[in-house]
Amino acid sequence: MRIIAGTLRSRRLEAPAGLATRPTSDRLRETLFNVLAPRIEGAAFLDLYAGSGAVGLEALSRGAARVDFVERAPAALDVLRANLARLGVNAGYRVHAGSVRTVLDRIAKIAAFDLVFLDPPYEAAQDYAATLETLSGKATGLLTAGAMVIAEHRRKERLEDQYAGLVRTRLLEQGDAALSFYAMAKKNEAEE
Repeated sequence: MRIIAGTLRSRRLEAPAGLATRPTSDRLRETLFNVLAPRIEGAAFLDLYAGSGAVGLEALSRGAARVDFVERAPAALDVLRANLARLGVNAGYRVHAGSVRTVLDRIAKIAAFDLVFLDPPYEAAQDYAATLETLSGKATGLLTAGAMVIAEHRRKERLEDQYAGLVRTRLLEQGDAALSFYAMAKKNEAEE
């Protein structure tokens, strides 16, 4: 695994050992950031289920103003912190240790994000709906006007077209993985 582009381009990243954490592939990350390119400079980026931090680190490398990483697994947190140190990243980020739901409840009062990426473990399929509904529902303070939420998931696992106020605007499939892009529905769309 490596950083694809930006100030940290070609720098190597470590991943947690074992199969519990499944890092986003370099190719899929490149596809994701090709889509996000016009929005990433100066953005507030939230990396949920961060694992090694590869996606959030790519965002920092490409000019995000700040990245908040959320991860609960101790082994993944150790690797994430080691990757930050190895790359010499010492500003522009926060690491939140804990469950996504707990951290979202806590940071909704203090931060809003332009871009949110979530990639729960594939076997935790219920986390997709819970997290997407939290982002658009009770924690709406987490999203800026015009925010985009992206969920990485198995290609075979279809996510809903809408979760509360979030509506899917795009679906990209690559190999066994897919990226679903969501935005807040406009008032009249949400009422339909």
